Amino acid sequence: MALAGSVPSSYALTLHVGPGKSYATVRAAAEAALPGDVVLIDAGVYSGDVATWKSDNVTVRAVGGRAHMKADGAQEGGKAIWVVQGRNFTAEGIEFSGAKVPDQNGAGIRSETPGTLILRDCYFHDNEEGILGGADSMVIENCVFDRNGQGDGRTHNIYASGRSFTLRGSTVKRAVIGHNVKTRAKNNYILYNRILDEASGTASYEVDVPDCGRTYLIGNVIEQGPKSENATIVSYGAESASNVQDLYVVNNTIVNDRQDGTFLQIRDGTKALVLNNIFYGPGTPWVGGRVVESRNYVEPSMRNGPGFADPRTFDYRLTASSPPEIVDAGGATGLSITGFDLTPTGQCGDDARVRARARAGALDIGAFEREPAKP
Repeated sequence: MALAGSVPSSYALTLHVGPGKSYATVRAAAEAALPGDVVLIDAGVYSGDVATWKSDNVTVRAVGGRAHMKADGAQEGGKAIWVVQGRNFTAEGIEFSGAKVPDQNGAGIRSETPGTLILRDCYFHDNEEGILGGADSMVIENCVFDRNGQGDGRTHNIYASGRSFTLRGSTVKRAVIGHNVKTRAKNNYILYNRILDEASGTASYEVDVPDCGRTYLIGNVIEQGPKSENATIVSYGAESASNVQDLYVVNNTIVNDRQDGTFLQIRDGTKALVLNNIFYGPGTPWVGGRVVESRNYVEPSMRNGPGFADPRTFDYRLTASSPPEIVDAGGATGLSITGFDLTPTGQCGDDARVRARARAGALDIGAFEREPAKP
């Protein structure tokens, strides 16, 4: 017997978009899609092909490479290239670029779903906003966000809200004036990502959690560039404490390529665990909060004391020259107050993928385990 609200697999259809396929445009497929359907989009460029997805439990997947949704002056409802309204929506392998709207916050995707939004292997670039909106649960995995932002400081690579936000194994970089990651969600899982300005990025905060919330920053590379608009790298609770104040910053490599700055700006009264991180570059490791810390490695000199592979190319993997204050020097991570395991099990790659974090001995400090020497 089918559960209430579910769609029997025998009734779900597969809709195919592309030259010579049943649907010539994504918009036509979106209008035809019924609950539970799968939409396959052939690789290629779909110029001005904007759409609203209204049905529940729809999966949209590129076939044969990326399907590029290029705005080219079109927009959906004054909001985005795609607007997602149906409950439980998944997109895989889709590229979004060029979104512009009269309000100057045109997004690759505007999320209005009351359910779950899942994005995998998607690419958002050169939009006024990468993704904007909320969901009961928003999950972004193995995606790339680059050069999104209108330039007014109010638009960002990622701007999320809702009950739960997960960003995992993704590369988020070079936001235009706004933040690389901004989330107002009540629960935030920011795990094994590369969040960077690099040489040309002008982002304000690398990570902004303005209303607090139970937040896990684990295993990330977070780099503030020399052109950043704000000296703070990670900001927590700058606007309010409307969500619970509970912060975990564990096994990250946080780099400041400005001449000054604050790595972590934490709202007063926040209980924060700051453990096993590398703070590399000038500035203050943290300000505010009730911080419990242990075994962080602080190196302000920019002389590559951590023994990174090549900080000039943003390669912060550990090497044979990494010191004993980092290698096998990590403290025990344990569990969060809700029982979430704080031990890093992955590490970010430069291709928006997560690799297993293989340990030989005690946990290393920072976002990477030193790789064993090759025979």
